[in-house]
Amino acid sequence: MHDTNWVFGYGSLMWRPGFAFQERVKARLSGAHRRLCVYSHVHRGTPERPGLVLGLDQGGSCHGVAFRVAEQDWQETLAYLRAREQVTMVYLEVVRPLQLADGRTVRAVTYQVDRAHGQYAGKLDLAEQTRFVRQGQGQSGPNVEYVRNTLAHLDEMGIRDNLLHGLVTRLDRNGG
Repeated sequence: MHDTNWVFGYGSLMWRPGFAFQERVKARLSGAHRRLCVYSHVHRGTPERPGLVLGLDQGGSCHGVAFRVAEQDWQETLAYLRAREQVTMVYLEVVRPLQLADGRTVRAVTYQVDRAHGQYAGKLDLAEQTRFVRQGQGQSGPNVEYVRNTLAHLDEMGIRDNLLHGLVTRLDRNGG
């Protein structure tokens, strides 16, 4: 296992990392899956009108992107990620093994949802997801834009996410 400075992105980090990196590789994390399971109170919603964003939830596996960060940039990158991802402490910063598309195994920092946090939404049905995504507007923009950008990036990478496809289809049908 290569112990260098890696970050795993499964949502907006894939298409808007916001930090310098030396390498970007498709990767798979085992033991957690991507799910719209976090009420967003800052980036894609407010406490009064929460949006809904992705979290890594227990079980399954998740395809995303691994970023290798230069040693000299590592502390600055961690500080940036903590400011971005830990604004309400809904995520746990964990280091998990990843399988890279080229066969390497690395350990990467990633952000997994804290199921005990008040912003953990759990498994919402499609109608509830649609409602929260439609209403969400936060510091980083509209929630609908976040969902569409994430899905477009996954599609571009050849990663099929049936749940996000179903949500975007519903948003398209109902003017979202």
